[in-house]
Amino acid sequence: MITVVSGLPRSGTSLTMRMLAAGGLTPLTDGLRLANEDNPRGYYEWEPIKQLPANPALIAQAEGKVVKVISSLLLSLPLNYEYRVVFLRRPISQVVASQAAMILRETGSPPKLGAAAMQSALEAHLHGVVSWLRARPSIAVHWVDYAALVGRPLDHARAIAAFLGGGLDVNAMAGQADASLHRNR
Repeated sequence: MITVVSGLPRSGTSLTMRMLAAGGLTPLTDGLRLANEDNPRGYYEWEPIKQLPANPALIAQAEGKVVKVISSLLLSLPLNYEYRVVFLRRPISQVVASQAAMILRETGSPPKLGAAAMQSALEAHLHGVVSWLRARPSIAVHWVDYAALVGRPLDHARAIAAFLGGGLDVNAMAGQADASLHRNR
């Protein structure tokens, strides 16, 4: 069994990884991407996961841990494992606004793709990913609304912990949510 946190970029995956780590799961991370203004509490990423399409066997390193797999890489998960995926959902307009703000801060220039085109592309991508997930019996998915998670962290910590089989410290998980970081609405 492999636990995965996923969603579109800027949808709350880092928060969820932090919550699960506080709750008692071991995150598979490398610490290469440092905290910054866009994610002041860290990204909780594992750089090798980007090689998943070319090397699906590397997912074996996540057994017994939790790993962040961005939505575009989910389709590369080898199906010889069982997965529990905590999938974060956030209105795509907010994802686009958050990404645009991050790109502007990082590069000093706005994104090359306009907001409407980006929103359309992300909607199509998300539709495909959701359809793919629903057609895979070896992948159980718990859908989490980001705004609801930030607004009612204890309720969602309980639901996520139950989905993952229990045994997590839900109070520690809930304590990781910070409503002030819910920006770009």
